[in-house]
Amino acid sequence: MRTGLPIKCNPARGMRPHTGGVMATAGRHAVVIGASMSGLLAARVLADFYDQVTVFDRDLLPELPEHRRGVPQGEHGHLLLPRGGELLGQMFPGLLGELEAAGVPVVRDDLSEIHFCPGGHVLDTRAAPTRRMEVYLPSRPRLEWQVRRAVRALSNPRMVGDHTVDSLVSNSAGDRVTGVRVIARASGSPQMLAADLVVDAAGRAARTSTWLERLGYRRPTELSIPVGVSYATQLVRMPPGRLREKLVVIGAQPGAPVGLGLFQHENNSWEFTVFGVAGHRLPLEPAQLLSCVRHMAPAHIAEALAGAEALSRVARYRFPVSRWRRFDRMRSLPAGLIAVGDALCCINPTYGHGMTLAAFEAVALADCLRIGTDDLPQRFFRACAPPIDLAWRFAATADRALLGAEAVPLALADRIASAVSDRYLRAATRDPLLSEQFLRVAGMLDPPSAMLRPAALRRLVRLAPRQRKARRSATGRAVRGTRPTEEPGSHRAP
Repeated sequence: MRTGLPIKCNPARGMRPHTGGVMATAGRHAVVIGASMSGLLAARVLADFYDQVTVFDRDLLPELPEHRRGVPQGEHGHLLLPRGGELLGQMFPGLLGELEAAGVPVVRDDLSEIHFCPGGHVLDTRAAPTRRMEVYLPSRPRLEWQVRRAVRALSNPRMVGDHTVDSLVSNSAGDRVTGVRVIARASGSPQMLAADLVVDAAGRAARTSTWLERLGYRRPTELSIPVGVSYATQLVRMPPGRLREKLVVIGAQPGAPVGLGLFQHENNSWEFTVFGVAGHRLPLEPAQLLSCVRHMAPAHIAEALAGAEALSRVARYRFPVSRWRRFDRMRSLPAGLIAVGDALCCINPTYGHGMTLAAFEAVALADCLRIGTDDLPQRFFRACAPPIDLAWRFAATADRALLGAEAVPLALADRIASAVSDRYLRAATRDPLLSEQFLRVAGMLDPPSAMLRPAALRRLVRLAPRQRKARRSATGRAVRGTRPTEEPGSHRAP
């Protein structure tokens, strides 16, 4: 049954720039549930293949870069991983330049602008990168607003705020989704809207699995890791040039379940984030947050934070479980329904994969639509599985080191990779090329296997005797009651 409002064909659709390849008409109307980053990127792709695209969101979408209730994680530290930035630049030509022109900081030619300490190992970032690697540091409201404006500039998407999609419409057999039931939140009045494709981008609260069950399908199996992450974040301001670094990430480690994030954004603002894992409770008072930092941050960073001007209250956010809904493993799915973003997979946000995975999924959607719409859900979910799997395994390996083998069981190959990763990070504290390679893997520019290439293994072997000597020396000093030597870069001058 196709009921609802008529969808007008837009004859100018083929004149817009698109994501590459030959455009094909996939249908008259696509609906996206949620104006999240994943929903906006999906809408960008769909605009090349459907006559009209409608994006519904529960919030009234702001006309300026502002936090909104529907993005509770938006008040916390955000960055565009290098690969995510590349993909956004391809989907929206000129967007990255606009961000930079608006004052968004970029780490481009100087890796010493990053202080990164994963698992207690401070990476040696003193050398310039040997290959192109850009890290953009927009606040979430700025980035989302910029992308939303770029999508609105296209001729056929429209965005409708203050509306909720509460159910799907299907054909009598239940094997094809044909539309949605939309509720205007202000009036409570329902409306049936026809759609050839529905994209669920409603985040962790998405109801795709429930809707599948109502249509007579099985719920997807799920992979989950109970990470118990919590954030406490305050927006602060520091004078320009107060810190050399633009990005500071000090990860939690076994026995120390607290980490630090410091992200420079536009307008000399910084997001100062303290995060805990495994259910660790964080304080809410700014002075208490600073006391958490003093024992883990280099002195000049702690001093800069102590003198910073507070611009907001301390905001809290909890992320209990990483979850991957394995739609790609389902034997059958209804036509006309897919899920993206956190509705598909949400990973421990301390690793920053979310927006980059959303970009990968948008590219996969474009590739699938170029072929056609037959078996689109199955082909789409299978195309998304490889990049999600890379991010999932990267995060799971790090989570296992913090939470233990019982909480995060891994396959044998991943357990071996975990052991190699720890040795690699120890070597990277003394080798800028190994540090650069790790940053490229963390930024999803290179696969994890890049850390095991012959050139990297040779450097590991060459550094191994020095590492053993340094550990023996540190052990001896500890026995004598003296303080061990700092790792390179752990206390850079501002």
